[in-house]
Amino acid sequence: MILPKPSVILFDWDNTLVDTWPMIHTALNMTLRHMAHPEWSLEKVKGNVKKSMRDSFPELFAERWEEAATHYQQSYRSIHLETLRPLPGAEAMLDTAARAAKLGVVSNKRGDSLRKELAHLGWDRWIDVAIGSGDAARDKPACDSADMALEALNTSSSRHVWFIGDTVVDLECAHHLGATAILYGDHVTAANTFEGFAFDAQVSTHAELTALIEQAH
Repeated sequence: MILPKPSVILFDWDNTLVDTWPMIHTALNMTLRHMAHPEWSLEKVKGNVKKSMRDSFPELFAERWEEAATHYQQSYRSIHLETLRPLPGAEAMLDTAARAAKLGVVSNKRGDSLRKELAHLGWDRWIDVAIGSGDAARDKPACDSADMALEALNTSSSRHVWFIGDTVVDLECAHHLGATAILYGDHVTAANTFEGFAFDAQVSTHAELTALIEQAH
């Protein structure tokens, strides 16, 4: 499949570039225990953790959501840098992508945590801007944070902007943005749609994504 040549590539972060499910699972269960809620299995975490904390925690913890959010942030920060791992092939893919386009990250992780992880991996040599939850007025699936990233890159939204992520929240954001939507991960899909939103391409590995970028050039 030949896609529009990218001028900008925007990536989701968690479980698109880095494997953070184990950290999210551990920190969330620490928080659920603190809030006297039943713990979640890893499968339940993977199926339900998509929105940002400021959007999802009020649904889960009601009026105590800010207390839960503080506990989660403390729990996550106590473990995240030591256990952070790039997904296989992600660094080689970023090296290729940075020669083809400007790169940004748009995540529903808190912006300060996101940028600490980015710097810890040394990936700021490839990625020009990283926007997280709380940096813009609204988080994904709204496109405010993606718009902020494009503004920082002096670029307007178009089909030459690729948006790559592993959840329907990313596809919906790409749809609102008018960007080329690429679904990352080994998801079951039908007719180039996933959970009701269309995508332009799907890749299950970073080697496949590297090939897609090279093919577009």
